[in-house]
Amino acid sequence: MKQSYLKDKVKKNFKLSKAVIPNSFTALNALCGYISIVQSVNGNYESAFFFIVFAGLFDLFDGILARLVKTSSEFGVQLDSLSDVISFGVAPAFLIYHASLQELGWIGILLSGIFVVFGAFRLARFNVQVSDYSVKTDFKGLPIPIAALTLSSFVWNFHNGIVITSPFNIFVIPLLVVLSLLMVSTVKYNALPKLSLQSLKQKPVFIGFVIVSLVALIMSKGDYLFYIFLVLVLFGIFRAIFELFTKSQNNDTAEEIN
Repeated sequence: MKQSYLKDKVKKNFKLSKAVIPNSFTALNALCGYISIVQSVNGNYESAFFFIVFAGLFDLFDGILARLVKTSSEFGVQLDSLSDVISFGVAPAFLIYHASLQELGWIGILLSGIFVVFGAFRLARFNVQVSDYSVKTDFKGLPIPIAALTLSSFVWNFHNGIVITSPFNIFVIPLLVVLSLLMVSTVKYNALPKLSLQSLKQKPVFIGFVIVSLVALIMSKGDYLFYIFLVLVLFGIFRAIFELFTKSQNNDTAEEIN
């Protein structure tokens, strides 16, 4: 009896120690988000952008590590969402506000705040809809890390240290609003494939896009980064329009047959 109790206790402690690994990366995600906010307040917009990128890398690796050590928990999921609100909601909102919207006063605060609020809605909806956190499924609505990296890369690519250059400055508010709405929409976006040969073979278009994107980034020295994220965002929109059009045509055909 005592031996069985000790064995169960050891298993429980080992499971806890395994969970510490991905949760540590999640905590680093939150830390990077906080540092990005501080950098934005201090006017260091390039540093603020890079810390959002670092947060994205930690967010990517915590999921990979959780699958590698075969551990997932409600605690880890909630910690991940809290970290994402900081790094991919508040941090990019601070960045766009200080880099472009500050002169609008309260209007600028409210506009950038929309991104935070809708991002929080996006994460909350994901948490209540997913029943098995170990299974990767397609996303309903634009994932908040993609929205954050699209918005922050826009600042990085088109801010000259003083203002966002013309004519790109006229797209700040439309981009902010569209990204916010896409996060709470029902537009489908693909999840990243698992790191296995079989999983990667099932998504050749994604692999091709990654390769082309890496080549473009190297050749342009990062100047095409915003456009790469923009393609990801637009792909979901165009696919939704195509599926809606196809469904409408199929319904018309069915009505004609009947």
